[in-house]
Amino acid sequence: MAKPPGEQAQGVAERSAQALFGRDRASQALGMRLVAVRPGGARVVMTVRPDMVNGHDVCHGGIVFALADSAFAFACNSYNENTVAAAGSIDFLAAARTGDELTAEASELWRTKRNGIYEISVRNQRGERVALFRGRSYRIDGPVTAIEE
Repeated sequence: MAKPPGEQAQGVAERSAQALFGRDRASQALGMRLVAVRPGGARVVMTVRPDMVNGHDVCHGGIVFALADSAFAFACNSYNENTVAAAGSIDFLAAARTGDELTAEASELWRTKRNGIYEISVRNQRGERVALFRGRSYRIDGPVTAIEE
């Protein structure tokens, strides 16, 4: 029996994200955890470690950018179409500190055959917004993974 379109799309998103995360050494090394994915969206969580803070004793902006960028990657690759970042920008809104658990939630705003725009909100464990990231994606050839139905 064939799956309904929504279930099929969700399965594609989950398998694509699992395959991509399995090869993503950078996200793994930073302790990121892919906790949710859906077509056009993803949620990634990371705890700020002592080796992630800068000279001001706050989480380095590049680490926050990396977290948002990873959520962006899982969201825009959720259709099992190889997709890369073409642009990304971030606004830092509040400091994150050692021990904070940061959650990056990515949502698709617009998508065509080759391009997409995604917004990623990064919040701490208190629900306070730490950063707002916007990324533009570009689809390249090929699938993320071989998917069996």
